[in-house]
Amino acid sequence: MVFGRKDSGRHRPLNKPDEVQEPDHELESYLSALAPEQDPEGTLTRFGNAEVYQVRLPLLAGDQLRQIAEDRGSAPVALIQEWIMQRLDWENRQGRRY
Repeated sequence: MVFGRKDSGRHRPLNKPDEVQEPDHELESYLSALAPEQDPEGTLTRFGNAEVYQVRLPLLAGDQLRQIAEDRGSAPVALIQEWIMQRLDWENRQGRRY
């Protein structure tokens, strides 16, 4: 009994101290397949055919971004994506190739 309740046995039994649990290779493989590929600096993550970048903004810029997104009925991340895509398009039209 724990705190006046009868143990219903719904929880998984704990391993005994002398028991060695074998690694679950299937689970490890599954989790590995779900895990994004990440660069050593941790600024770029790949999910399928998309790349995820981590961007740090000054607090004032983050506040402005959230306010503009709210005014437009959008999410801040959607605005960031839209603005970056517009800028990349503009750069391409200028003939700049990187």
